[in-house]
Amino acid sequence: MKITRSTGYALLALGYIAKNSDQKIILSQTISREYDIPLEYLLKILQQMVRAGILRSKRGPRGGFSMAANANKITMLQIIEAVDGPVGGQNTMFEANAKGRYTNKVEKVYARAISQAKSVFEKTKLSELIA
Repeated sequence: MKITRSTGYALLALGYIAKNSDQKIILSQTISREYDIPLEYLLKILQQMVRAGILRSKRGPRGGFSMAANANKITMLQIIEAVDGPVGGQNTMFEANAKGRYTNKVEKVYARAISQAKSVFEKTKLSELIA
C-alpha cells in the first residue's frame, strides 16, 4: 500500500478548505499557491473530491470549492479512496506458482496489515487532522 502524491495533495487541499470554511468559497489558485501544487493537477484532484461528495464546486468568476460535508463526517479513508481507489489491492510478492505454506502465511500477515491500516484511516476524521 502506498499513499500517492495525489492523495497527499488532496489531504492538504481539503485541510485548507475545511480550516477556511468560514470563507464559504475557496479558490483553487489560493490552494495552489499556498502549497506549491501545480494548478491543473490540483483541479483534477479537487474534481475527484467533488465526484466523491466531499466537496462542492461553483463555476464562474466567483467560483471555487467548498465543503459538501462536515469535516467531522469525512474520513481519511474516504479521501484516500476518492483519489487512489480502494485500499488493499493484491499481494503481488509471489507468483501464482509459488504458493505454499510460507507464502500463505506471508499473505495472511499482509492482509491483516492492510486491514489494520484501513481501520485507522476509517476512524480518522478530517476534523482531527485540522485541529
